[in-house]
Amino acid sequence: MTRTPVAAVQMVSSAALEANLAAAERLLAAAAAAGARLAALPENFYLIGRHETDKVKLRERDGKGPIQEFLSASAKKYRLWIVGGTAPIDCGKEGRISSACLVFDDEGARVARYDKMHLFRFDGGADERYDEARTLEPGTRAVALASPFGRLALSICYDVRFPELYRGLGEFDALFVPSAFTVPTGQAHWETLLRARAIENQAYVIAPAQGGVHDSGRRTYGHTMVVDPWGEVLAVRPEGEGVVLAEIDPARIAEVRSSLPALANRRLN
Repeated sequence: MTRTPVAAVQMVSSAALEANLAAAERLLAAAAAAGARLAALPENFYLIGRHETDKVKLRERDGKGPIQEFLSASAKKYRLWIVGGTAPIDCGKEGRISSACLVFDDEGARVARYDKMHLFRFDGGADERYDEARTLEPGTRAVALASPFGRLALSICYDVRFPELYRGLGEFDALFVPSAFTVPTGQAHWETLLRARAIENQAYVIAPAQGGVHDSGRRTYGHTMVVDPWGEVLAVRPEGEGVVLAEIDPARIAEVRSSLPALANRRLN
């Protein structure tokens, strides 16, 4: 494998689906124009509504719906592999959805689905209370997939706090963490968690994020970034929509794993 240009897309998604899809397409087009072959959108790129239940109203049947069709069409149009942040997939339970990270190849075919396993709950005071278990159905299995760019591991936001999720996948070349971190938790933990996952797995971490003030008044932390297998931050965007560019370099992965063979030295599974 050769070096792969990768793009992590930062958005400030609104409460309007059509506007969010238009923004996502504009940013994916910019990523492709900059030479990216692989691009990742943030969690809830399609909508951050005024109410927690707004995303449930947009639920789609698995394999059919405007959000999934947008991801497929964009991948084909821009000749990009796309890690589609999250999409609201009908889980068969009233008032709930699966928050699914969908991967499409550069011909528009869906090649992987991962449902968010760990559901965020946080009480930071009157203005910062969240409980995703009210609207989301947790996933039940970890997912990694083979690609032309190496083996890719999938996760979503709060998952990054659970290192056993990644350890259970074995070795991979890059992991994705599409997110919408809160400001308090982001300021305290975001970069530390991403760098830790990169260091312990000796893999690239691509973390596209929501970064700004949304229609509900909620502010997300942003700081979309790409981290290399040594834990070095290669690129970051603090706030506002935009594209963060870096490269996945197989030689760098091999160098880190050769100089410090931590994965080979593991004693516990």
